[in-house]
Amino acid sequence: MASPSDPYDALLLVSFGGPEGPDDVASFLDNVTRGRGVPPERLAEVAGHYQGFGGRSPINDQCRALLAAIRSDLGGHGIDLPLYWGNRNWHPYLSDTVARMRRDGVARAACFITSAYSSYSGCRQYREDLFDAVSESNGAGAPRLDRLRHYFDHPGFVAPFVSGTVDALHRLPPAQRSGARLVFVTHSVPESMNAASGRSAGRAGGAYVRQHAAVADLVTAAVAAEAGGPATHDLVFCSRSGPPSVPWLEPDVNDHLEVLAADGVPAVVLVPIGFVSDHMEVVYDLDTEAAATARRLGIALERVPTPGTDPRFVALVRELLLERAAAERTGDANAGDVCPVGCCANPRADRPAL
Repeated sequence: MASPSDPYDALLLVSFGGPEGPDDVASFLDNVTRGRGVPPERLAEVAGHYQGFGGRSPINDQCRALLAAIRSDLGGHGIDLPLYWGNRNWHPYLSDTVARMRRDGVARAACFITSAYSSYSGCRQYREDLFDAVSESNGAGAPRLDRLRHYFDHPGFVAPFVSGTVDALHRLPPAQRSGARLVFVTHSVPESMNAASGRSAGRAGGAYVRQHAAVADLVTAAVAAEAGGPATHDLVFCSRSGPPSVPWLEPDVNDHLEVLAADGVPAVVLVPIGFVSDHMEVVYDLDTEAAATARRLGIALERVPTPGTDPRFVALVRELLLERAAAERTGDANAGDVCPVGCCANPRADRPAL
């Protein structure tokens, strides 16, 4: 009997990677920042963030937990599909994983990327590394890999943020809740990267900010309907890491907290819509740095969890897999499934992307 996941005979979880111990931090950061002109003092600062957490990023353990949850969800729906996991910047590297898939006889795999939005760093760079991994595995003998579509507006991604925001508002005292501001946070990128995001022949750029703004609107409207939450909200950024001469998206979350405090806002709910799990940019940039800023300013602050292994997010992976599998079987794959040639252009070089 044909499987509902046909023509895919494997699922590949594609993620960023992170150090697993203090001795890994320097090499990991070299991998992440190579060729980007990141100032040495910024590298030292970020290394200190990791060392403050024992030199271990939470992200790999979160990927292991997500893999286990996906395996259980697929099995519970009668889908017997081998799962693989590969990272861009740390073990298990994509090249090693694709080589193992080839040895295992995988012919065609769907790729779920732990980044929900369009951008060079959030999509195309993963596709470049997947191209390299296939090439290193001797090309024709390697499995065919298809990226599952962007899912920033999928209910399985949005709904956990809605529930988490409602819960966060309820944790605030009523007097603070009535004046609370929803502040949506994502990773900053260079302005030029945002301008190129989603851009291709006949298609405008700016998708990175546009997609985040759409999610913020969706969450705000749902929270207002469910809990009478605030109608006002802001989109801010964190984790800038490039050279000072390059303009990046602003405002920074800490700078924005200063503005809100000056305006008399009593409480803030941080909603980290740019992230699928509570990795370093969340536990340091928000839970440590932004939380300290809020304490200094006298603002009450609650942070919403990322989707992580929320069953709705885990089900999203299965739904995207089966949606794409059905489209491939019928030949109905559309522009939402396949990145146009040239979209989210590499800002440094023209590299082939899968």
